[in-house]
Amino acid sequence: MVPTKTELVAAWMPEQRWYHGKGHEPRLRRVGGFRFEDPEGEVGIETLLLVDEAPSPPVVYQVPLTYRGAPLDGAERALLGTMEHSVLGTRWVYDGPHDPAYVSGLVTTILGDGVSDEAQASVGSNELAVGTSTGHVAGTVSSSTVLTGEQSNTSIICRMTSPGGGPAEPLIVKVFRTLQDGDNPDVVVQSALTEAGSARVPVAFGHLAGRWDAPTGGTTQHGHLAFAQEFIPGVEDAWRVALVAAASGHDFAARARELGVVTAQIHTTLAEALGTEPASPEARERLVASMRERYAAAVALVPELASRSAGVTRVLDGLAALRWPPLQRIHGDYHLGQVLDVPERGWVALDFEGEPLRPLAERVRPDLPARDVAGMLRSFDYVAGSVHLADPALDAGPWAAACRAAFLDGYASVAGDPDDNSRALTRALELDKALYEVVYEARNRPSWLPIPLGAIDRLLTEEGA
Repeated sequence: MVPTKTELVAAWMPEQRWYHGKGHEPRLRRVGGFRFEDPEGEVGIETLLLVDEAPSPPVVYQVPLTYRGAPLDGAERALLGTMEHSVLGTRWVYDGPHDPAYVSGLVTTILGDGVSDEAQASVGSNELAVGTSTGHVAGTVSSSTVLTGEQSNTSIICRMTSPGGGPAEPLIVKVFRTLQDGDNPDVVVQSALTEAGSARVPVAFGHLAGRWDAPTGGTTQHGHLAFAQEFIPGVEDAWRVALVAAASGHDFAARARELGVVTAQIHTTLAEALGTEPASPEARERLVASMRERYAAAVALVPELASRSAGVTRVLDGLAALRWPPLQRIHGDYHLGQVLDVPERGWVALDFEGEPLRPLAERVRPDLPARDVAGMLRSFDYVAGSVHLADPALDAGPWAAACRAAFLDGYASVAGDPDDNSRALTRALELDKALYEVVYEARNRPSWLPIPLGAIDRLLTEEGA
């Protein structure tokens, strides 16, 4: 075929939001792949697992493709280009999630505990992909739509037809674009919560897993390729709900307290379902070291933070001396944008993948539940900061303070009243999150820097008091 598949993908990939090698020209090599069979026999459906060797370390990507003998109506923006096949002639090549043939094959394999077809390629692994269903839903895809704006994955909303022929509950399937060796925490954690009967997360419906050659050779790697779950239409996330309340001056403390209760319930369920482990000296040293690195990175970008070194050092030294509760699986990237406001159901948390740019080995480690608490406290501060940036005449600081206090009160109503030790632990993790925010804002939105800088000053003042 002319051009080759990898040549076509290499020209298209740099424009995709999930491509991490910005500034590089991709150097792609096939390390795995599989196919789905089109029942009509008209569409070629193939998933390529490709390593990009341009960056260091190399990155493995999942690229589902479909090959058609004629253009697909309405899919112009998903077209990679055309290829000339020596037997079949011109083939139009599309990004798979935008093609109903690929979506149907993917969902059918997941919900039916199915297995893919073999790709039979001469380069890279031809291991089959395996679907696993939780048994909570059945049916076939009647239509699908790709969500826009996602940074690291591709999510597809699927309207479903039940086995009896009538409409079924819709689902959303997330296709993981960047692959790392090991189980994806979003699949593991959310599936465990579903198995435990929690209504505080979307119901997990199943996943697709596969194997591929390690980028450096010698072994094979494995991981989750896609995750299907309940789709909850027509709802807003907690960030938008809170932002409207703060801008209009409406009290949000009761809703914040409810969110604290829900957060503690999720943590309690995860501890029961996936267990806990003592905080080892190695885990403690690793966390404190990462905070020191975060502070150094923040000072490098915002030199004025060097004047806070005494306070930051005091917090870090104190953190090492605190009692630590058992470690467990947590959300890992918890903020108001990760929570849905669902009528007659309340707050529903989603996206348990952790910070997507962190290595998978870090995201699957048991951690302190207080990290999620700290993340949500920072999120309330960001609402107030956003309101002030939009209208400098508005001061939503008291609104955020009330929400923070109410959230902590709701969390304590389930997890137990905090002592000085646990309050100091949460404050240290909130400081760590604010230092992370400084690095992000300095690189991407300098005008937002006052939000985390103000939080750092407040936290160090509280710690000193």
